[in-house]
Amino acid sequence: MLWPATEVAAKIDLIGEGDCPSVSTLLVDGLVARYKVLENGSRQIVAVHVPGDFVDFNSFLIRPLDHGISTLTPCRISKVPHALLRDIGETHPHLMRVFTLMALIDGAISREWVVNLGRRDATKRAAHLFCEIYTLLEVVVCVSDHAFSFPVTQSDLADMMGLSQVHVNRTLQDLRQMQLIEWTGGPMTIPNWRAMVEFAGFDPTYLHLVNAPR
Repeated sequence: MLWPATEVAAKIDLIGEGDCPSVSTLLVDGLVARYKVLENGSRQIVAVHVPGDFVDFNSFLIRPLDHGISTLTPCRISKVPHALLRDIGETHPHLMRVFTLMALIDGAISREWVVNLGRRDATKRAAHLFCEIYTLLEVVVCVSDHAFSFPVTQSDLADMMGLSQVHVNRTLQDLRQMQLIEWTGGPMTIPNWRAMVEFAGFDPTYLHLVNAPR
């Protein structure tokens, strides 16, 4: 049984680096970022979570956490006590396999983010990021008419892509000029999905969305 969902405003830290929470947070609605902060105060977002994700499932076993978790948008969250997760693992081993799969997929996505940040140029980096978020939101039925809600700031995008805000602005202009996105800060539309996927070199295999026996 999940605890009742609560509302959280945008730009709120759910967990700070070094915390040892006794609950794991299930994202019901909104977007959440996992991030690291450097010595100079700059932030690198290392993952974006969508509805249905346990945004800090690893806190069940890893203590203290080596990163922070913050809301990007207004969110609804539900907190599940670690004691309950331990009981589930002991009494329902098939569900523990699901939890293990979640951790493995999280690692696969992290590897793809490393490749995206390290080897793709800025425009393809942004396109790949948007393809990932679009695909994940489509799975949880948060996409309509090739559009999805994406009310993040250019500062957030800069932290996701390891770029300056000026460079992000130019990158978005490039994608608009290529007619790959339509976005002015609200819902983002990808009018030609096939062209976007081809340009980004996006292969969703790493998301492991195929429904197969585990």
